[in-house]
Amino acid sequence: MEFNVEELMEAIPELIMIYGLKVLMAIVVYVVGKWIAGMLASAFERGMTAKNVDPTVAHFTRNIVYYALFAVVIIAALGQLGVQTASFVAIVGAAGLAIGFALQGSLANFAAGVLLILFRPIKVGDYVEAGGAAGVVKEISIFTTILTTPDNKVVIIANNQVMSNNITNYSTMSTRRVDLLVGISYGSDIKLAKQIMQEIADNDSRVLKDPAVQIAVKELADSSVNFVFRSWVNSADYWDVFFEFTEQVKLKFDEQGIEIPFPQMDVHFDKSEDKAA
Repeated sequence: MEFNVEELMEAIPELIMIYGLKVLMAIVVYVVGKWIAGMLASAFERGMTAKNVDPTVAHFTRNIVYYALFAVVIIAALGQLGVQTASFVAIVGAAGLAIGFALQGSLANFAAGVLLILFRPIKVGDYVEAGGAAGVVKEISIFTTILTTPDNKVVIIANNQVMSNNITNYSTMSTRRVDLLVGISYGSDIKLAKQIMQEIADNDSRVLKDPAVQIAVKELADSSVNFVFRSWVNSADYWDVFFEFTEQVKLKFDEQGIEIPFPQMDVHFDKSEDKAA
């Protein structure tokens, strides 16, 4: 069979036209499809937000919708290139199975993310301790949970770490109890100390009347009489009241001559032993 250069040269423009159009159409399908997927996913999220769906659920669902539509766009673009999509889907399925075994940790994070959305132990805006960190929940994504710490650091925690450990949510309940442990010396007036702490609580409008303030002797320690000073406040006021009460206790005790003991050691020498030596 002879190789005809002239026929090949004549066929090149036609081949470029055919395959060039296929590549161009694949690019158009990819770009336009990706844009439409983003638009539809965002519209879906806005619709859920308009119906007062929790922002965490809305954002998580948006991501699921986007990636599902994006997968369809990829398959459609490959179809424009002449790739047999049925075979391609089978190949992707087999590859997905292999990848699934290799990415068991990521799949566990995905499953944990779904559980976080379904059972909602935490939501965006809550202050929590989870996965060994504490902060305000900024985002719950497919694989990770993002917290912002009080000193404005961003902590990214794998969802599996969140779900596999204890979660402490400080924002679920509307009120919290401020617990202070206050120690006075054995020589100080116990009744006066209790009276001062009661006045501190009574003079602060942030302290709730119900449940009532509790001030009681907790223990007779080695060098101090220790009180529990408990008062209930709205969750938003917790830290302000905690810090202010701690400062006021010290200032009021100093004014009334009530001593707060500190670690010390008394050393005694036996004079008889010194003389014998």
